[in-house]
Amino acid sequence: MTRAIDLNSDLGEGYGAWKMGDDAAMLGIVSSANVACGFHAGDPLTILATLREAASRGVAIGAHVAYPDRVGFGRRPMDVASAELTADVIYQIGALQGLCTAAGTRVTYVKPHGALYNTIAQDTRQAAAVIEGIKAIDPTLVMMGLAGAPILAQAREAGLATVAEAFADRAYTPAGTLVSRREAGAVLHDPELIAARMLRLAREGVIEAVDGSPLHLSADSICVHGDSPGAVAISARIREALIAGGVAIRPFAGAQA
Repeated sequence: MTRAIDLNSDLGEGYGAWKMGDDAAMLGIVSSANVACGFHAGDPLTILATLREAASRGVAIGAHVAYPDRVGFGRRPMDVASAELTADVIYQIGALQGLCTAAGTRVTYVKPHGALYNTIAQDTRQAAAVIEGIKAIDPTLVMMGLAGAPILAQAREAGLATVAEAFADRAYTPAGTLVSRREAGAVLHDPELIAARMLRLAREGVIEAVDGSPLHLSADSICVHGDSPGAVAISARIREALIAGGVAIRPFAGAQA
């Protein structure tokens, strides 16, 4: 049986005159797109253009929900009340659903962004609020979370389907968490090194931690951050290496309604 894995990226993050990454190029490489919903990045025109391009290429769409933090690009932790966080999640998914309808596609999964993603990986209260928001608007949506993190079990227990994600361009601690961006070496840049790491992960379920120890991860999707320097080259090299290594690239969720 051919091994298959999803390749995703965070897209639609430009804002007006400020462009972030090369969405069109990335959409020719990835199988799933985590599209900004306006809270950490993205304006309606940018988001709609990204969705239309994704629809034309058969790329699956995920709602990239975040804290309301455009200035900090959603990477600053926030202590948001549960009811407010649930409403924020509903609002963001709803906005993206409307734009998807106009673009001829649909939202099939939800991937929290930045500080929200990292917080709910361990914080059960905020995780429950996000899960409640997803279930309230569409309980058939898949929840994407960090491979090995408690959030995945919590979401499954609440009745959501889940998919575990690994990060191509980020370093891992031996405990399976991401190395903080404040630390040197947290973000990886060498396309060849990254591609080799991801091929090993896809075939063996193993990735090398920052201390050199083997870390066992079960992941069904690999993320490359669309705003990272060299993101297109890194993603293209990962795709090439995976296909050459006998790993098919396909979305874990359907791309079209």
